[in-house]
Amino acid sequence: MTSNGASTKKRGTFAWALWDWAEQPFPTIMQTFIFPVYLAGAVAAAGTNADAQLGVATGLAGVLLALIAPVLGRRSDENGRRKFWLIVNTYILVAIMAASFFIEPKPEYFVFGLVLYGVGSVVQESAFINYYAMLKSVTTEKNIGRVSGYAWGLGYAGGIILLCISLFGFILPDTVFGEPSQNSMSVRIVFLFAAIWTAVFSIPLMLRVPEIEKKEGKARESILQSYKSLWGQLKSLRTQAPDTFKFLISSAIYRDGLAGVFTFGAVLGSLAFGFSQTQIILFGIAANIVAGIGAAVGGRLDDALGSRKVIAGSLIGLIVAGSGVFIFASAGVITYWIGGLLLCLFVGPAQASSRTFVSRFTPHGREGEVFGLYQTTGRAVSFLSGTFWAISITIGQAVTGAQNATIYGVLGLMVILIVGLVLLLRVNPNPRVLDSK
Repeated sequence: MTSNGASTKKRGTFAWALWDWAEQPFPTIMQTFIFPVYLAGAVAAAGTNADAQLGVATGLAGVLLALIAPVLGRRSDENGRRKFWLIVNTYILVAIMAASFFIEPKPEYFVFGLVLYGVGSVVQESAFINYYAMLKSVTTEKNIGRVSGYAWGLGYAGGIILLCISLFGFILPDTVFGEPSQNSMSVRIVFLFAAIWTAVFSIPLMLRVPEIEKKEGKARESILQSYKSLWGQLKSLRTQAPDTFKFLISSAIYRDGLAGVFTFGAVLGSLAFGFSQTQIILFGIAANIVAGIGAAVGGRLDDALGSRKVIAGSLIGLIVAGSGVFIFASAGVITYWIGGLLLCLFVGPAQASSRTFVSRFTPHGREGEVFGLYQTTGRAVSFLSGTFWAISITIGQAVTGAQNATIYGVLGLMVILIVGLVLLLRVNPNPRVLDSK
């Protein structure tokens, strides 16, 4: 490659990594810290079990994604439209975040808010299929782990800035752009800000990252034919890359445990340790700092030691930290700050190295398909963290007689991570991948 070509690819690599920063408003603001809290606390009518309804919306979104993810990835591989569909999904997310601005704090807007929440989850996860599939095309064998880790760290850095601007620029002040905040405008304006952020920072990927070529000689498939071909694709992947196939299964389990750490982290801080909404956002800022550092360091270790070792080490760290949160819960908020931040330190490298492992050992030309399966397998077991969380709390209440047994939910998440770790250790860290036919 010429120096000019190397420079062009380097710009493409940075533009790819910047998308992690660009899409960060959705997981940080719309999925975790602000929008669901606003829906459940300000929009929903009292006594309507808003938290449970958010769970139903999430579950339905997961089922839909599990059905469509493998076909979406496979079709983008064959049609040469990987970047195209990533951009389409990105700007649908922009529209969803902008539409959330119009959700007023009135019960009649709650269902509309749930629809935006659920559809946004499907669109974001669909975007990840093509985004992850691009990783191999913007990296080399020597820097793939580092680039993946830095991109994940860049996303966490974006989360820090987003939460700081949201909290100190919009939510805490009594005015919005010099006018008194009314009708929850101080919160709703954050959703509009999130949409603008994603729209602007996704432009470099659109301009700098090249599209893949369409596979020649492939007859155009209908969506129904794509589903019919899926089973054959699974069997061929098991033959062509058996350890990649096994990794998809193990990662589905431990990634749901990782998702549970984030999903229920704010609930744990609020109910078990008495954190206020402002304290939760402040913790979120610190969590993003720590997770970003972990992802960046983990990326370098990935290139030096291998993806599986980084993931296994991270899972062990998560299990130890999570167990510590449960054991030392009686010490109060200091336990949540120390144990919770340790959990975040290990979540980043586990997530980043997971996509790196798949990229390293996926047959050439099947990246979109395999990352579609990566999303599908994760969604297929997405009920685990919620189920084990609820069961553990129920058992804790029965054993202790305590009305508030939220802390016992941590044990359920640790069980999922342990099972995922055991299955991961059965995967060859350097699997052989046969040439794609």
